[in-house]
Amino acid sequence: MPDTIYLTGQDLTIEDVIRVARNPATRVAPSSDALGSLARSRAHVEQAVATGATMYGINTGFGKLANVRIAPDALERLQVNLLRSHAAGVGEPLPREIVRAMMLLRANVLLRPTSGVRPGLVGALLDLLNADILPWIPEQGSVGASGDLAPLSHLALVVMGEGEVLDPDGISARPTAMALGAANLDPWQFGPKEGLAFINGTQAQTAILTLLVHDAEVLWRSALGAAAMSLEALQGTPVPLDPRIHEARPHPGQGRAAALMRRLVEDSAIRESHRENDDRVQDAYSLRCTPQVLGAVADAIGFARGVALVELNASTDNPLVFMDQGKGEVLSGGNFHGQPVAQALDLLAITLTTLQALSERRIERLVNPDLSDGLPAFLTADPGLSSGHMMVQITAASLVAESRTLAYPASIGSIPTDANQEDFVPMGMAAAWKARRILRNAQHVVAAEFLSASQGLEFLLPLTPGRGVAELYRRIRLGDLRVAPLDQDRPPAPDLRQLARAVAEGNLDPGE
Repeated sequence: MPDTIYLTGQDLTIEDVIRVARNPATRVAPSSDALGSLARSRAHVEQAVATGATMYGINTGFGKLANVRIAPDALERLQVNLLRSHAAGVGEPLPREIVRAMMLLRANVLLRPTSGVRPGLVGALLDLLNADILPWIPEQGSVGASGDLAPLSHLALVVMGEGEVLDPDGISARPTAMALGAANLDPWQFGPKEGLAFINGTQAQTAILTLLVHDAEVLWRSALGAAAMSLEALQGTPVPLDPRIHEARPHPGQGRAAALMRRLVEDSAIRESHRENDDRVQDAYSLRCTPQVLGAVADAIGFARGVALVELNASTDNPLVFMDQGKGEVLSGGNFHGQPVAQALDLLAITLTTLQALSERRIERLVNPDLSDGLPAFLTADPGLSSGHMMVQITAASLVAESRTLAYPASIGSIPTDANQEDFVPMGMAAAWKARRILRNAQHVVAAEFLSASQGLEFLLPLTPGRGVAELYRRIRLGDLRVAPLDQDRPPAPDLRQLARAVAEGNLDPGE
């Protein structure tokens, strides 16, 4: 039986999102209780429409045009016009996993009774998701103010049978009508409020935030694995990992980082070989302060996780329908504003830049004979004739430099829109794009550290590192990766590519 997630609008988790985004076989269905609550909310909306009460976006224009009253016989056309006019995105299509996450998040939020849509709209969206019919959604064009209007409008076009869908290659597109016909699915006709409810929300930027939080957590543990391997290759001391040090400054992430590194270097023959004769008072910061720096990274990722968890089950459309003892009220507010998500994305961008910058400094120590305490220059047995890992450090430095440029926060860069009605916007999708790029850079830099640190261990044989580091070394050398030691110069690019993929997929995650 296929794995099924049941949506309630209240308890979607980051782990649920990862399952749906990255495994198209995962099925998604709405819970019957949530559908019942939504139906009662929708009944109130239809009753209010019938009375002629003025309600923003239901029988009025949008944004600056909110004071324009719409005739009753044009209410459905109002919603369709909204969706068509707001599908103004440009650029490359969002990856399939992000689109799947967007669709899941949008369905979960619409299922909340505050949305006031017909239950069938949630069903129509989930039918597309379960059939893996994914809209072609350009990645640029959203400022995240009244939500991710452009991306969600491109999604809505497909729900109503228009626009384009992604081919399996994730790049090219085909007409939606063709895909719906092949899957025997009917287009949805948006009714009053439904178009606005569909596109007022943060689900594009939140989908990216959620995936990034998960991937950043995997990367964080992998970065500590690479740090521990470098510590061993450089014959550093584990004394700064002593738990008493970290209990004296009890930041949660710092304690976690130190504990993981202690486990990784436990029972190190390398350490035992020079414990008595080590005349160094202390190691450089990039080794000694790894728990403090990566601990701060962990705490920042934890903050972003908290924002994502709230946003996954939050009412972010507008107006919102509230039911109290059978009586309903429609209130217009600003829950669609993406500032919380944009700030979390900016924080991830900054903290993942910190992670990779620290990793690059350890690579430099590994390849630099003035800093590596006996390792040969550039980790080659024949320096001069061979360049070894010279370019590995240079590549890492270039990625860190790019990430530092991208780490400037987008969430403080408001440009007013909609004739100054939306006069402060968060630029959440810009923050998301930058954070995604920085994550990829960080994965490559950590891969580069694994490559150089594992090569450094070769020159200490037959001494072996701690058990946890030895297991990571085994995965690199003898597992599916089979990255061979560097005997003579060869292009590092294939090894870097393979190790970066392993880092991204969690194959070099040592766990906690």
